[in-house]
Amino acid sequence: MHPVTERIHQAVATLTGKSSVGPTDVSQFLGLANSQTAKNWESRGPSSEGLVAAAERGISMRWLRSGEGSMFSGPPQAIDLDNNPDYPAVRRVKFKLSAGASGYGIEYLDEEAQPIVFRKDWFSANGYRAEKLLAVRIANGSMEPGLYDGDIVVVNTEQDQPKDGAVFAANYEGEMVIKRLQRDAGEWWLCSDNPDQRRYPRKVCHEGVFLLGQIVYKQSSHI
Repeated sequence: MHPVTERIHQAVATLTGKSSVGPTDVSQFLGLANSQTAKNWESRGPSSEGLVAAAERGISMRWLRSGEGSMFSGPPQAIDLDNNPDYPAVRRVKFKLSAGASGYGIEYLDEEAQPIVFRKDWFSANGYRAEKLLAVRIANGSMEPGLYDGDIVVVNTEQDQPKDGAVFAANYEGEMVIKRLQRDAGEWWLCSDNPDQRRYPRKVCHEGVFLLGQIVYKQSSHI
């Protein structure tokens, strides 16, 4: 790993109270558009934009470039992730569903899985409300290659109106599914991205299917 990138990882881990961090953590902390940007830094070092973002968060430029001096330009301020208005958290959950029912329950996984944290300006830029976002784990390969089994996605429960081509979480016969919506022959369809359409055929959105919310973010270890 590029030495400057390695030091950024060290500083972000210190500020967030984690033992180690990856590109996704760094991207979220610095307010980058996506984790691929931070992933690219591993070989060629951070961009000027990344260095500016690090400096704005109190990380010393002298220390980043040379490893000399203090890690921080001032006393390090660890970020409290609980009820922090500058870093709203999206909680990890399981939807509790019943077949044919439009409502749902929520099981919070706070003790099993850490929430996903974004800077406040990410919510503002996209028009999202933190209390309406929930994070869930992908449970199969039906949406590969875009989403893999084990990936984490964020569901915007405020957007539950169908949109052609968008990916949604839905209650399909009491099971949460992640599918791409398509409009065809006057019907809405739940479609898989996986090219094996015999294994993952599309399913019509009949009156017993309910949209839980649109997928607005993914966290994946697959590049």
